[in-house]
Amino acid sequence: MTSPQDTHPDGPTDAEGVIEKMHVAMGEFILGDARPAVDLFSRGDDVTLGNPFGPIARGSERVVEAATQAATNYRDGEVIGFERVGTYASADLACFLEVERYRAKMGGRDEMSSVALRVSTVVRREGDGWRIASRHADPITTPRSPESVISER
Repeated sequence: MTSPQDTHPDGPTDAEGVIEKMHVAMGEFILGDARPAVDLFSRGDDVTLGNPFGPIARGSERVVEAATQAATNYRDGEVIGFERVGTYASADLACFLEVERYRAKMGGRDEMSSVALRVSTVVRREGDGWRIASRHADPITTPRSPESVISER
């Protein structure tokens, strides 16, 4: 993937750089610290985050709140790996589809649990470098029955 190599002191200089920094930040996230991940998100009103623990958050303030709350579900975690499934990019916008794998203590459990998340991350070039415009993560990494998507609401 070709990416512009503009120099910006506050953000990654290319789309791949954001994803690389997010991988590092997720190591902190599964220890309970959302700040390194949150720092990679856009400050725009249109930024979105859909994490496995709640509804979609829209806007910078709500994204920070949702990410911070989500990180409290993890502790003593370790990154297992990131599997790139697809990359789609233009000069100012890129989308990455990955499977992220971790081990962490979650909720009230004292034992380590395995976590696999299907993650789509959209990044865009902004005035201060490349930023995450949208991130969606859910635990669907294996086939599911049609009934699994039925909502009882």
